[in-house]
Amino acid sequence: MMHLEIISPEKQMFAGEITIVKLPGTLGSFEIMENHAPIISTLTKGKIKVKETNGVISYFEINGGLIEASNNEVKVLVES
Repeated sequence: MMHLEIISPEKQMFAGEITIVKLPGTLGSFEIMENHAPIISTLTKGKIKVKETNGVISYFEINGGLIEASNNEVKVLVES
């Protein structure tokens, strides 16, 4: 199980336990699953897809940002 936070300058958009997150990376989309190697990456305009541990799938439109993931903690800072 991983913990994900998606934060914009205005508010916290999401916080919870997830099984997978798909992100619009600058060099192409990528997914992060449990026990992923540590990563820091830039994000481009697109959709973040989140699958929660209860099976609920959510989408978040972003205009870019940054992701940092390590030790099953994923933090996404987005422009909007």
